[in-house]
Amino acid sequence: MIEMDLITVGMAPRGDGNVLVLREVDGERMLILGIGFAEATSIAMAAEEVTPPRPMTHDLMISLIHRLGGSLKRILIHDMRGETFIGQMDIETDRGIMEVDARPSDCIALAVRHEIPIYVADVVLDLAAVTQDMIGDDDEECID
Repeated sequence: MIEMDLITVGMAPRGDGNVLVLREVDGERMLILGIGFAEATSIAMAAEEVTPPRPMTHDLMISLIHRLGGSLKRILIHDMRGETFIGQMDIETDRGIMEVDARPSDCIALAVRHEIPIYVADVVLDLAAVTQDMIGDDDEECID
């Protein structure tokens, strides 16, 4: 598993929906994921430390995990099925780690709120990672 950082979230170049970009902590490979508008908004708000007057869905999820005695330990993007990335939350409980299947965008929305580490499996990066050289300079403004 390779630790990743959130680089950016927003509209895709040419207006083709919303994306988030993860980059290796100690490398150059990036993973670009298409995500929904609601998830993009939630991630962007958390990344910019905007606090809404009432809890949003991802805030509620974190509150529920904590109220039930759990602690979110890490986020994994561990597989691909076709062009779909498969995510997982690892929640520490008094009975050990619970692995919870979830969309990567929801996982990342939770991770950004509490500085939870995000990991991507080597096999996923081997299949889907890009580098700045691969995407070219035209798309550089959405990455930096």
